[in-house]
Amino acid sequence: MPVRVVENSAPSQVSGANPGHTSPPACTLLSVGQAFSGTQNVSSLQKDEAWRVNVRIQGCDLDHGYLCGTMEALNVPMADTPVAPIYSCYLVFILDAWAWVVTFWEGEIVDAKNHTFFTGKWEATSEVDIRHWTKFPSFSPLLSQVEVDGGRSLDLSSYPHIFMRWKEQYFVNVGTDCGLTIAGFYYVCFSCSDGSINGFYYDPNSSPFQKLELKSNHEGRSGFSFSSYELQ
Repeated sequence: MPVRVVENSAPSQVSGANPGHTSPPACTLLSVGQAFSGTQNVSSLQKDEAWRVNVRIQGCDLDHGYLCGTMEALNVPMADTPVAPIYSCYLVFILDAWAWVVTFWEGEIVDAKNHTFFTGKWEATSEVDIRHWTKFPSFSPLLSQVEVDGGRSLDLSSYPHIFMRWKEQYFVNVGTDCGLTIAGFYYVCFSCSDGSINGFYYDPNSSPFQKLELKSNHEGRSGFSFSSYELQ
């Protein structure tokens, strides 16, 4: 969407200018080992479909605006289904009529120091960025300043949400010749109050605005673990 010309001031709902560029709030629910579960809507014009998704944080460095983790998707169509042009796709393990899919991803935390709201890569223009960030209601108080400088002058240290980009880097356990793609990335919004995650997948060659919805797994941090996979 077009970028509006707005006054150069931080919104009152945020803590004003950010001369010190302090890190986002240290959320206990965004830490190594934390697990999340939910769904990703991969509907197209031809078909309504959602995949069950599990995510686990494997590394988190708030000072450098970095985190990483693993993502597994269940209920994925079998490998011979032509899904690559439509879905954000993962590696496929065939389980009966459905597939189990795992990828490793790395994330950028928007902190106005290491990363701003403008992506600057992965075929995402500032207009694409704004169009996706504005899908999150919690982004609205930040919009006017982000349009000015990408949010570089914002103080996000006490903001109740953490904004991120998640980019899948490689496949787990299987080779890259599966015929699927991880070319896109996720715009992500994390709630510090309840640990919920909402995201939208962007890939110019896939269906737009595939929505990711995750809830924090409060049953503990055992179970799905990156260390249980043997990388190839």
